Amino acid sequence: MIQMLGYILAFVAVIAIIVTVHEFGHCWVAKKCGVKVLRFSIGLGKPFWSRRVGETEYVLASIPLGGYVRMLDEREGQVADHEVHRAFNRQPVGRRFAIVAAGPLFNFIFAVFAYWLTFIVGVEGARPTVGEVSPQSIAWRAEIRANDTFVSVEGVPVHTWQQTSIQLIDQALERGQVSAGLQNEESGMKVVTLDLSDTRRLLSEGNLLEKLGISPWRYAYEPVFGKLMSGVAKEAGIREGDRVISLDGVPAQSWAQLVRYIQDRPGVPVHLLIERDHRQLEFELIPQADRRDGETVGRVGAYPYVDEAQLKAQRVVVRYNPVDAIPRSFVKTWDVSVLTLKLLWELVRGEASLKNISGPVTIAEYAGISAAIGFSAFVSALAIISISIGILNLLPIPLLDGGHLFYYLIEIIKGSAVSEQIQVMGQRLGIMMLAGLMGLAFYNDIYRLLQ
Repeated sequence: MIQMLGYILAFVAVIAIIVTVHEFGHCWVAKKCGVKVLRFSIGLGKPFWSRRVGETEYVLASIPLGGYVRMLDEREGQVADHEVHRAFNRQPVGRRFAIVAAGPLFNFIFAVFAYWLTFIVGVEGARPTVGEVSPQSIAWRAEIRANDTFVSVEGVPVHTWQQTSIQLIDQALERGQVSAGLQNEESGMKVVTLDLSDTRRLLSEGNLLEKLGISPWRYAYEPVFGKLMSGVAKEAGIREGDRVISLDGVPAQSWAQLVRYIQDRPGVPVHLLIERDHRQLEFELIPQADRRDGETVGRVGAYPYVDEAQLKAQRVVVRYNPVDAIPRSFVKTWDVSVLTLKLLWELVRGEASLKNISGPVTIAEYAGISAAIGFSAFVSALAIISISIGILNLLPIPLLDGGHLFYYLIEIIKGSAVSEQIQVMGQRLGIMMLAGLMGLAFYNDIYRLLQ
């Protein structure tokens, strides 16, 4: 319940920030062009807070799924003669184009700022070290093996799994056969070629690394006692750092095996052979019975030993100074925008699964998880969503900014506005298209929840 509440709050925060940025672009440029802005609303539906500043009413509305800027317009109501020149519909087509384009443009500007901020603070991620490789998989055929670490994709340096995945997808859509450089502490440097030409499978629902046959490196919890709580193990004389050699004569291979063995024996004596300071000691533990999820399991009050140095070696923080971060933030925004357009094109071509289209539930989950990870992850999520909103609004779909911009382009070319009849037909088509898109997004969200 608490986790769900966190997702909802993170979702509301993300939407509020992105919508504010988008609508502020429309509002700011409109005022600079001399158009009167009547209302600036964050959210849809009935307002629950409003305040008038000058001639503009600023509103927070009850449905956090969008927003709008209402400008003086003769098509929406009567306009006084002395204010006709400030009506949106009376502006030259160039000004109207600039006002409408400003919303998506500000989304991209915000993404640049967000990436700049994350580069300064530092982006933490997992080092792209391979854990296991499935036999006969794409990665296996490319001779990628356990403990290999990606260092570049098509000559572009990569430092985290996120960077690696994005570069692999981007280059796969570009050329199919992708070259990658990998480093191994034992065998050294090597360059491999991944066959990623099957974009339909690559862009289907699911984890990219799994499709390549790669499992990222994960910490292997050895059968070594770590922190001890007050309980059976501590009372029996077990110490932190004790390594379990065997359980009732059964060789101990992992902490998970140790946990399962003890949980299956509540109240039953378990004989442990322990290694401590190069000596072997014997202990008898009687796991305490504990009710968990309707079942009785054994507990001894111990946590596994964690090698912090080993874990730290697999964490990477990518950080730049404020000056170096400026061009990198522009490049990052450009790369993510281009990749998003490529993926949209693959959706149109039928090469990418429609299950990749997400709705509010998935966005809420993504926002909640990124917020839980930390500041940089949350701001990076904001940048990605802002870019997605910017691109979505630029699509030539009636009702969206892109649809209006398309009409203005026609007006510029032919020298007169598109007829009202065509605009009405376009609005109906736009409603149908958006309804279908939202319906698909909600269906995918519900399907993921059920899964």
